[in-house]
Amino acid sequence: MPYHAPVNIPIALALLLAANWPQFGRDAAHTGNTNVPGQPFREVLAAVTMDPFVEIERELFGDDLLVHYASPIIDGDDVFVEVKAGTYTQNNWSTQTWGVQAYRWQGSRLVLRWTTMSTWKPVPFSGGGVGPTFEPVFQPVLANGFLYMPSLGGTLARADPQSGAILDYPGSGPPTPDFTAYVSGPLVADAAGNVYFNVIKFTGSGSPWTSDVVDAYLERIAPDRSVTRARYKNVVNGAPPATAQCLGSFYDAELPWPPSPNALPASVTCGSQRPGINVAPAVAPDGTIYTVSRAHFNSRWAYLTALNSDMTPKWSATLRDRFNDGCGVLLPPNGTPGGCRAGAFTGVDPSDNTIGAGRVNDDSSSSPLIAPDGSIFYGAYTRYNYSQGHLMHFSSHGDYLGAYPFGWDVTPAIAPHGNSYSIITKENHYNVGSYCDSGSFCSNIRRANDPFGFFVIRLTPALQVEWQLPNPNNQEWCVNGPAIDRDGVAYMNAEDGFLYAINADGTLRQAISLTPAFGQAYTPLAIDDRGRVYAEKAGILFVVGTPLRHRSVRK
Repeated sequence: MPYHAPVNIPIALALLLAANWPQFGRDAAHTGNTNVPGQPFREVLAAVTMDPFVEIERELFGDDLLVHYASPIIDGDDVFVEVKAGTYTQNNWSTQTWGVQAYRWQGSRLVLRWTTMSTWKPVPFSGGGVGPTFEPVFQPVLANGFLYMPSLGGTLARADPQSGAILDYPGSGPPTPDFTAYVSGPLVADAAGNVYFNVIKFTGSGSPWTSDVVDAYLERIAPDRSVTRARYKNVVNGAPPATAQCLGSFYDAELPWPPSPNALPASVTCGSQRPGINVAPAVAPDGTIYTVSRAHFNSRWAYLTALNSDMTPKWSATLRDRFNDGCGVLLPPNGTPGGCRAGAFTGVDPSDNTIGAGRVNDDSSSSPLIAPDGSIFYGAYTRYNYSQGHLMHFSSHGDYLGAYPFGWDVTPAIAPHGNSYSIITKENHYNVGSYCDSGSFCSNIRRANDPFGFFVIRLTPALQVEWQLPNPNNQEWCVNGPAIDRDGVAYMNAEDGFLYAINADGTLRQAISLTPAFGQAYTPLAIDDRGRVYAEKAGILFVVGTPLRHRSVRK
């Protein structure tokens, strides 16, 4: 029987009653929905340049924009936007600077009020393998009447949202020149005003991705500025020790994989558990905190971890040995183009010949999503299904409930309806090799019932498809956090340069062109209290809606 957990109606109503958009995913559960109807797309109402380096970045990465941008923060008519400055240096993010520009709607104009730059730096560039090649996200949060920004040395800066003045550095005191500690991932605020964030402390030897991390922790700063800290090495139950050997993956010289039906790859040192680089913790209404971790040297050894409201361990659920849909299932038949080696066992991940594992990829921004029934969804990475990943589902007790075979770099949104809900996400069928990067062994040929295509999908709580909508221009959906309005209308970006509004029944409501088509960054959307829709493309924040002179036609 499909799993249908009971919906907690008070939780669902509480999520709906909150307005504004104070953080990534709008709330601490990252549900991405609001009780405001979105405005019709009549025109672009405002545009703010966030990233002055887009043309350089695209040129370096073959017309792709490998950057993560923050969700705008919205408080009534006030809008807070991530901006970048400094200088751009290839393979060295530290020469750039990040900060916030504050704007205010004055009639139909979005007027700049102030700019405040932070001392924050992202974790070092890695160049592939362990660590990120996509520029990490700088995501502030609005809580307790203050604006909190990531800062230097694993600290936060607390700013006055009216003036932009830095008031203090709550928690760990003023930032110190500790260039080995990094705030990593979005800041998150719960309903009580607690601010949560991840910190990773690297070795000072200059080799952060080949040496184990020194420390990694989830920190909470309360409204009274008191600090509670939970170290990943103490809260991820069941993880192998940092010095243990974890099963690795086969070498390219052994393709096609697996080399034989019973082969296993060599093991590598696991490394300490730490958060994925762009993971935003999620906080449930009962105070339970959810985060995602991985072994520093091996993304296949990853966990969804729950903490009690006092930041003590509650449970950890491994992402390993969860999928049996590799060789001969999502992949073409063994021994055929794009398939595993002839004789391989059905369903295994060809890279290590075991049951598939959800991976925490440092180039992803996927974060835990807490549904109205208290269950948790997480978009994990898997390479063996054409890099589509899996959307994994767990109960509030850590029981594994199943997965849908797409989860790469997206935190879905919740569309509540009646006493239930649906999940809105993307499903991109990428034109890449099946399970490896060798065109000789891993062609992009797919099964007959799995053509190339790019879809927005709506799923039941049991991850059954309610509908699929293909992109009208056959381009990727470049969204990592959809927005859902009061009527269940979903708002999504695509690489064709359009912003789309999709009705609750899966029909296309409206589209508006914002930029030319190219390899856009995966970005979040937001909706303000007046129903204006905020979308990011080409390093620009666009605000789309109905101008005041036409406001009477709002739905």
